[in-house]
Amino acid sequence: MENIRILVPLDFSELSTSALHSARQMARLFEGTITPFHSYLPLNEVDGGPYMFGGMGSTAIDDYEEIQTALNSRLTELGEENVDPSLLTKPLISIGNPAQAIVEEAKDFDMIVMSTHGRTGFSRFFLGSVAEKVLRMSHLPVLIVNEEREVTNLNRILLTTDFSDHSRAAFPYAKEIALKANAKLELINIFAYDPEHDSNPDKSKIELRNQRLKVLAKEELHELEDLISTNVIVSTDTPHEAILNYNAADPYDLVVMSTVGRTGIDYLMMGSTTANVARHVKSPVLSINPRQQAEAE
Repeated sequence: MENIRILVPLDFSELSTSALHSARQMARLFEGTITPFHSYLPLNEVDGGPYMFGGMGSTAIDDYEEIQTALNSRLTELGEENVDPSLLTKPLISIGNPAQAIVEEAKDFDMIVMSTHGRTGFSRFFLGSVAEKVLRMSHLPVLIVNEEREVTNLNRILLTTDFSDHSRAAFPYAKEIALKANAKLELINIFAYDPEHDSNPDKSKIELRNQRLKVLAKEELHELEDLISTNVIVSTDTPHEAILNYNAADPYDLVVMSTVGRTGIDYLMMGSTTANVARHVKSPVLSINPRQQAEAE
């Protein structure tokens, strides 16, 4: 990820702007650049009125060139207020559906960094739902930050796996970040069981998982040497609840996971799990979509 190119969607809310801080950390780590981005709908489809600028006053502007100029100025201003100008490139502006526009513009980038929630209002980003749509559609790694945690120090990284090939797609990214930041990385697997059918989890199955996890770490993450550890989490919770609870007491600096994995109660159901973790966890989440990456290639 050297010389990483990062796209940061903004809706001019304070929370969405905080994504610039996390992008700044990643750009510094990998000597990259940051491009602020905004997508808008010129007409409010509720009342047919002109575009209203979130965070830019209450004046309505309906001239296309005025809108473009005003947006460009505001994006540049926000970028320079939150990021070293040497890391910034010229802002990008698009018209249309935010999620689709982000995915389309991101084709020339290496990572998307965005927040899970932002300003409300029809003609502004619904960043909660937009972020989840981007997670599903993007062929790039998507770093999701929330109001509780930004990327600051990268000392401890949590990486999830369900032993599927899809979940392994996230390994190279977690490894590269850990090596670059000299961070400790913990590789975990969720062993979920139903107490109504099993009063006690099968210890032999848990031990088998532990052995598989150690082998996987040795095969895929051996470069980390003493920085890598493994852990099978035995839980009666759903996979995303187990991850949230495990992370709650002492939040990791970054959670890395794939959006696609196996299905079934014995495995991480990565599609829904990733969205739920990104929505609720007290840590930034780096999401990798192996299917979209394969299609992009």
